[in-house]
Amino acid sequence: MTAPEAESLRIRPADPHPSAWRAQAPVVAVVALGGGAGAAARYAASLWWPAHTGGFPWTIFWVNVAGCAVIGVFMVVITEFRAAHRLVRPFFGTGVLGGFTTFSTYAVDIQKLADSGHVRTGLTYLAATPLAALTAVWLAAWSTRRVLKWRQP
Repeated sequence: MTAPEAESLRIRPADPHPSAWRAQAPVVAVVALGGGAGAAARYAASLWWPAHTGGFPWTIFWVNVAGCAVIGVFMVVITEFRAAHRLVRPFFGTGVLGGFTTFSTYAVDIQKLADSGHVRTGLTYLAATPLAALTAVWLAAWSTRRVLKWRQP
């Protein structure tokens, strides 16, 4: 047997570091599934509670506030009180809640309000949404910490 033939017959050890795609494929898949579910829920909310032309976009406002509150609760629970499977955070935090909350629709709503002459409503919405969303995250995280610490023995 020649040297090249002997080399081809050797068993190569398995790569201890799988390719980046192979390692990230499950994460990408769960984010996509969660994102689809979250976006569908947001769309359903906008069908059930449609915004009136020129009026304050209450549906997307409350979707963003509620989604941010849930993010506050979720992150405290999985980072401070209970370990979760490695795909839970990408599925629910990034996928579901990322698809449910929508700051792109928020921006489009502001543009539509401004274009239709409802500048004051657009500016109110522009200021109120991030203020309410950040307040919701903070209050939800703070409340969750207090409740979970109170319940611990």
